[in-house]
Amino acid sequence: MRLETETWTDAAAVETDLALLPVGSTEQHGPHAPLGTDTVDAEAVATAAADRYDDPVVVAPAVPVGVAEEHREFAGTLWTSASTFRAYVRDIVRSLAAHGWDRVVVVNGHGGNAAALGEVTARIVRHDDAYAVPFTWFDEVGEHSSEMGHAGPLETSLLQHVNPGAVRADRIDDAATGGSDRWGEWQGRVNLAVDSHEFTENGVVGDPRSASAERGEELLDLAASALCALLDAVRERDPRPRVGE
Repeated sequence: MRLETETWTDAAAVETDLALLPVGSTEQHGPHAPLGTDTVDAEAVATAAADRYDDPVVVAPAVPVGVAEEHREFAGTLWTSASTFRAYVRDIVRSLAAHGWDRVVVVNGHGGNAAALGEVTARIVRHDDAYAVPFTWFDEVGEHSSEMGHAGPLETSLLQHVNPGAVRADRIDDAATGGSDRWGEWQGRVNLAVDSHEFTENGVVGDPRSASAERGEELLDLAASALCALLDAVRERDPRPRVGE
């Protein structure tokens, strides 16, 4: 059940304690993919999992702006501080829990959000009347995960499957030519770069020429299956705060 399409009376009638909160980003994704790619992909994974899960699952509206200052040199990128992001996510989870949806998976589509989500979900579990855990979809797609870059084959493939018109197919060759083959500028195991423009001309990391809608369908199936398995585990967790244990 997607909250933004329902009435409050329909929401009140749903018998579940499970909720999904998609979080993404509004940031550059090369010349071929839209700024909202991370949000679209996170929503798609959350919706697919909710649709296939055996019991009702509430899907909250997506958070479209995240921790993305690393892409600030590219036009259109929006970002917030990690502290603001954590506080906002925590407030949304508290709101969901207030309606009885107190076991929440935060479905993440942007790598820059991961550290902040780990911190805020731990705080929620320790101190709030809710249980929350982060799930980053591209970490849960098996052997494909090793090819995750930025606006590369995985994100482009999923987008081609769930919203094919959003990908500028005539720009994919240019995206590959101006991109980088890895994230960062490395000396040994130390990344010398802070922002993405330091190592990629057009914002791309990885080769989107190997993307396809068929691969995107497989990625969505893998991510949604992993998310459903996580929901099975989350529904058994105690949402009561753990302070004083």
